[in-house]
Amino acid sequence: MPYINIKVTDEQVTKEQKQKLIAGATQLVVDILGKNPETTHVVIDEVPIDNWGVKGTQYSELINNK
Repeated sequence: MPYINIKVTDEQVTKEQKQKLIAGATQLVVDILGKNPETTHVVIDEVPIDNWGVKGTQYSELINNK
């Protein structure tokens, strides 16, 4: 039973985009690993941009200083 966890920043990801991520990730494990889509679970976690860091800095600071 595959479990796929996708983490994205909480920057207005739409319901439609989430559905495409779920369908695409499911199809990927079906195609590559031969897994059953009926038992493949996908969870999307939206992380606040203050809780996401890159290059030693909060992502919120990076995008606000552009």
